[in-house]
Amino acid sequence: MDISVLTGKTVVLYDGVCGLCNRIVCFMLRFDGHDRFRYASLQSDFAAGILKRHRFDSADLDSVVLITNFGQPNEAAHSKFEAVLAAARDLGGIWRVAALTRVFPRCLRTWFYNTVARNRYRWFGRYATCPIPKPEHSVKFVDHTK
Repeated sequence: MDISVLTGKTVVLYDGVCGLCNRIVCFMLRFDGHDRFRYASLQSDFAAGILKRHRFDSADLDSVVLITNFGQPNEAAHSKFEAVLAAARDLGGIWRVAALTRVFPRCLRTWFYNTVARNRYRWFGRYATCPIPKPEHSVKFVDHTK
């Protein structure tokens, strides 16, 4: 894929085998009315390059990473709960209400995120491989898993 088509988009790097992560991606696909998001599994070579550029550990699959303004001078990486908040903001509409969770101390938000991340396979299941997107969404997935 020509990554220049990603310029200015928000790229979601998610655990491709996590049941919860895949449900969230499906949710985002459904409500991304402005075509802002593109997706790649954390297990992909594509994600590894981005994570390295932003000094994240590519072996850490406990974090969703959101890259805003991909390929722009103001490109930024957000992880964990901050990535969730940035994604809700970018989805727009009613989903911006998630920003209200900022009233909770960062340590509480971090504890909540880490608790869910640590238990996500047990609570939401795990796929043997990254699920294949529906044909109508395949252009939004920019990676090829390892």
